Amino acid sequence: MTLQASVSMSWVNTVLAAGERAGVPRERLLAQAGMAPAELARERWPIDHITRLWRAAVHCTQDAGFGLKAGALVGPGSFNVVSYLLQSAPSLRAAIGMVQQYQRLISDGGRFQVVAGAQAGWVVYHPRQGALAFSPHQIEAVLAAVVAFSRWVTGQPVRPLQVQFSQPRVGPLAGYREAFGCPVAFEQAFSGVLLDNALLDAPLPQADAQLARLHHQYAAQRLAVLHEGGALAQELRAWIAAALPGRVPTRAEAAQALGLSERTLARRMQAQQLSFSALLDAVRREAALQAVAQPGRALADIGQALGFAEPAVFWRAFKRWTGCTPLQWRARQGMAGGEE
Repeated sequence: MTLQASVSMSWVNTVLAAGERAGVPRERLLAQAGMAPAELARERWPIDHITRLWRAAVHCTQDAGFGLKAGALVGPGSFNVVSYLLQSAPSLRAAIGMVQQYQRLISDGGRFQVVAGAQAGWVVYHPRQGALAFSPHQIEAVLAAVVAFSRWVTGQPVRPLQVQFSQPRVGPLAGYREAFGCPVAFEQAFSGVLLDNALLDAPLPQADAQLARLHHQYAAQRLAVLHEGGALAQELRAWIAAALPGRVPTRAEAAQALGLSERTLARRMQAQQLSFSALLDAVRREAALQAVAQPGRALADIGQALGFAEPAVFWRAFKRWTGCTPLQWRARQGMAGGEE
């Protein structure tokens, strides 16, 4: 079963910090994205959550260069445990390899590929979006982050040889020149940054093999926990989504469907810090957002399909999830129709 792409809160906070630097409080960004402040208490966000946040940030700031500026903010706090690994790496090429190895700890909404050449190497980014198409600013932020990360790790004013995007240009050229300091091309075969081999292979000032081994062990443990917990959570979410229409599925039913005793399922969920009620709530939330986004669907019917006994109960849950009513959510998404 393919795991749902998700992103660490450290990357979420990078977007929120960029919005705040542009004068937009995080409460406003969350409201525009249809997120309740309680969403910030999560350990990770589904990839569609942060896509909504990116769209909200661009809408609120009205800044066509927002993605580049957000990516330029990347520093040690943007990569959680992976930051320690990067600081002790022997070279920039090795550090990029560590990002590839432990990418999921930051975000699995994409992957990096290094294409080596005789004089230089491409660091290519392959996005992995969810149900929602990525904002182009997300891609721009990632490539700007690659350059900012290279400057942070090396302590040098790194300038790529070339940068290119598979998407059209979305901001003024001056913003790209400021972010990268090199020629930038658009609507190319892939999105990536071209770095000189001398830069990639130069020894890093903070290289420490002993520390690197310790950080590798810890990061590997974190990755294993994330994979195990993610696999069970994804399996439960898929079962809940299939069982949900018109009723509220239970943990006992889930255990039976998975061929486990309820006690065994409870023990595994506790070990992986999973809550059945929280998973059920998350599945209902995602289903509600997708259903409310369809202008032709009656809101009362949506609530009933999600197992809510009364429309008022659905209304309260939706407001808890998003900070607004279903009708207000439709209005914010630029849709008409529905009832109060």
